[in-house]
Amino acid sequence: MTETFTAPAFTPPTRFAVPGRIAVSNRDAAVWQTATLTEIRRETPWAATFRFAAPAWAGHLPGQHLMLRLTADDGYTAQRHYSIASAPDDDGHIELTLDHVDGGEVSGWFHTVAEPGDEVEVRGPLSGFFAWPGDRPALLIGAGSGVVPLMSMVRHHRARGLDVPLRLLVSARGPEELIYAREYGAETTPVFTRSAPTGVPVGRLTAEHVAPLLAKAPEGGWEAYVCGSNGFAEHASRLLVEAGQPVDRVRIERFG
Repeated sequence: MTETFTAPAFTPPTRFAVPGRIAVSNRDAAVWQTATLTEIRRETPWAATFRFAAPAWAGHLPGQHLMLRLTADDGYTAQRHYSIASAPDDDGHIELTLDHVDGGEVSGWFHTVAEPGDEVEVRGPLSGFFAWPGDRPALLIGAGSGVVPLMSMVRHHRARGLDVPLRLLVSARGPEELIYAREYGAETTPVFTRSAPTGVPVGRLTAEHVAPLLAKAPEGGWEAYVCGSNGFAEHASRLLVEAGQPVDRVRIERFG
């Protein structure tokens, strides 16, 4: 994952700190630990959430990711970075939501072989750049599986009953591809690019979605978080800046 289109970003008051909750040292985050798969939840025909018991997990900030390692019987290993979907408040458990990538070595194993009881190795959390400590208004914009780290923020906001404003714009090709569709509430506006329920417009994310949120920004303004493909990240960040969002308060995580 790359982090671009940003000037020096806001740094949380304490390193890797959710207020009143965690402070994870870099040394602890570098240690591999065993996580046991406990549940698989289908989100869309192409994406599923994998829940792990990880008793030694020290916590994370919403928006951070981890490194996951699979080891085959012959000793071959494969490692991947994955955004964490669960809130830090979910003690002893972490959740990852993975697309089934065509030809994907690790995602293919998860979607076709993995079952509860399987063990993997994880370490982290990694990268504080895209993290949201929950202490300032957050405007979240994601597309496809780019919503995963943003959902960690939404879940944390709800779990803590935070008063700080939070809004989510999430883009999907259609309702059947909208990850976490059952969980969204009043904070979320879905944007459908190819098909939509009756009465809902179809089309790309536009200035009409973004400008009203910037025009009525809360006191102190938004900290904006954008996550998705390279093309979507460029498009969404451009819309934000054109609507008046300061460039140094746009954080981007992209893939593809």
